[in-house]
Amino acid sequence: MFILTKIADLVQIRPDHFEKPSHIAIEDSINAKYSNKVIQKIGLCICMYDLLWASEGLIGHGSGMVNVNVEFRMIVFRPFKGETIFGRISEADANGISVRTDFFEDIYIDYKELPENTEFDHNEKAWKWMYDTESDPMWYDKNEMVRLQVVDETWQDQTPDNTEQETVDKAKRQSPYGIKGSMMKEGLGVCLWWE
Repeated sequence: MFILTKIADLVQIRPDHFEKPSHIAIEDSINAKYSNKVIQKIGLCICMYDLLWASEGLIGHGSGMVNVNVEFRMIVFRPFKGETIFGRISEADANGISVRTDFFEDIYIDYKELPENTEFDHNEKAWKWMYDTESDPMWYDKNEMVRLQVVDETWQDQTPDNTEQETVDKAKRQSPYGIKGSMMKEGLGVCLWWE
């Protein structure tokens, strides 16, 4: 679910951070630049793990900022295909179920990835699984804790094609990184079912 990724970059330390020890100022600058951001084909950056190397700082002309070349490792959220993860149902529609974790909201389970005999109830706005005809349906209720298996990931390049405002707004609306999941196998689905 979490991986360590090695990154080399140039970070800038503002003059108001000069009173901090240099390793703390560098860590703060890296976290401000990368935390809670998606790097294409790498994943969602959580925080800096450790600093591997840092150059001597060079003061920039006019700004007073110190430029430092750094090499560091970052903790990144990127579950692998086939991994089982937990989340909560955030909403459901006739096409599938949206799931979120405490820090990531772009997980989607298509209706084709739900167990056989599962149907959408338009009145309840929820999916229900008819395990057998004699028992009551088992519901996928909003905010229920679920177990799902990662089957695919989607990447959207958010660089706009041109500078028109409509294109820029469209790029902002798309999620840069999404996960597609499945609840077809035994043990997957609402956690209460399997206790």
